[in-house]
Amino acid sequence: MSDHNPGLRPWRDIARRDCRQIMVGNVPVGGGAPITVQTMTNTLTSDAVATIDQIRRCEEAGADLIRVSCPDTDSTAALGQIVRAARIPIIADIHFHYKRALEAADAGAACLRINPGNIGSSERVGEVVRAAKANGCAIRIGVNAGSLEKDLLEKYGEPCPEALVESALDHIKLLQDHDFHDYKVAVKASDVFLAVAAYMQLADAVDCPLHLGITEAGGLIGGTVKSALGIGNLLWAGIGDTIRVSLSAEPEEEVRVGYEILKSLGLRTRGVRVVSCPSCARQGFDVIRTVQALEDALGHIKTPMSLSVLGCVVNGPGEARETDIGITGGGNGKHMVYLSGVTDHHVADADMIGHIVKLVEAKAAEIDAGHSVSMDVAHGKAA
Repeated sequence: MSDHNPGLRPWRDIARRDCRQIMVGNVPVGGGAPITVQTMTNTLTSDAVATIDQIRRCEEAGADLIRVSCPDTDSTAALGQIVRAARIPIIADIHFHYKRALEAADAGAACLRINPGNIGSSERVGEVVRAAKANGCAIRIGVNAGSLEKDLLEKYGEPCPEALVESALDHIKLLQDHDFHDYKVAVKASDVFLAVAAYMQLADAVDCPLHLGITEAGGLIGGTVKSALGIGNLLWAGIGDTIRVSLSAEPEEEVRVGYEILKSLGLRTRGVRVVSCPSCARQGFDVIRTVQALEDALGHIKTPMSLSVLGCVVNGPGEARETDIGITGGGNGKHMVYLSGVTDHHVADADMIGHIVKLVEAKAAEIDAGHSVSMDVAHGKAA
């Protein structure tokens, strides 16, 4: 996205949907704020030590928000300790038991994930709203195609975009009837077509922030592809204010994939954006292993910048012109290094990984100190 420099690359511009802004703890969601990346712990919340350890890994991966499940009193009893230890806002995941929502709000949760319709009577919804207001909690309405209300399934015959949107609007009304407006909404489905259509309809019907996700997307590879298609499609259309990539993988992987989706669209940048070729018989070094080694070695870099790693001179020089650091494979084990798009020097096979890591670290330090600007910014590829 090039809101910072509109028109520089007009074919890259994404016009984000206007909506109200809410606060989830100290993190703004919607209203033009950066799109946040969140995930969910899979430890027993009652095991505060294990949960905090997992949250810490997600924080290091870049999570802005994190959700923990609160199915029982042991979980909400541990929540206070977890909230105090976390560096990012905690969202409490609540289903059916409205008292868990009250306990989570009192324990310091920044947001409650509920379906007001399955909390119980209007009086119980009112109690949850009062607890949320008293504790400064936001609420996320979570509609899911797999748990639609029976009357909507009977009305529409199957989960469909209209059914998901109607469910969301019904839940919104329950909160609005209690004069509560600090909410965001999700209409998730495991079917990409259904989820995208539902979100597009909902985006036209409400003015609140939207939480995007393709639920039960699958494993690391399959789920990443489905999520990139669904979430990416919506983000490209300007829809979405916070995202969760749902994978059968460790939660920090969800965070990494979420950032990669945002980085691909220029909506947010964090860490090193790697441009690399798939490798072929022309390669002057082992591209696949080199990229793996560099990604592992550069995981600590949070500064937005770019690195191109290409095995030969066919596309190498052209890609290097667009990146902060570039390396192109050459003959006799000697490879060309590019700095800020310009050829600079050669490096030998044996020294390549360590040498590139040092160059990236030095460039990141220059950018952080304000002595340099990333090529991604110069070329309108960064948010």
